[in-house]
Amino acid sequence: MTDKPTVLFVCVHNAGRSQMAAGYLRALAGDRIEVLSAGSAPKDEINPVAVEAMAEEGIDIAGEQPKVLTVDAVKESDVVITMGCGDACPIFPGKRYEDWELDDPAGQGIEAVRPIRDEIRGRIETLIGELVPVGGAA
Repeated sequence: MTDKPTVLFVCVHNAGRSQMAAGYLRALAGDRIEVLSAGSAPKDEINPVAVEAMAEEGIDIAGEQPKVLTVDAVKESDVVITMGCGDACPIFPGKRYEDWELDDPAGQGIEAVRPIRDEIRGRIETLIGELVPVGGAA
């Protein structure tokens, strides 16, 4: 049995916002949090501008593939964070749900994607603080 929380990021295409969020969470939380991402209507590939924006932060998401949202992914998650997928995400009792209103980076240039990326990073840092409490005083 593990106390490691599982976080699922969901957006429509699983090509931009949810992939950037998953990349940040993996990079900043390490193995303290299990990370999943999916889309209600996934694209064929990750948004190349999202890949570029994350590479500027030293985080490589180029090898990721958009995945379709499944009921099982939601069931195995402790926290489900949606980003513009509306009612496509199934709801299960006992889960923590958040909807992050973020601009969609699809079709945007790098100058427009950087602020979205930075907003995601701030939210991820807050989320880690909530899910992985820092140990007692040294």
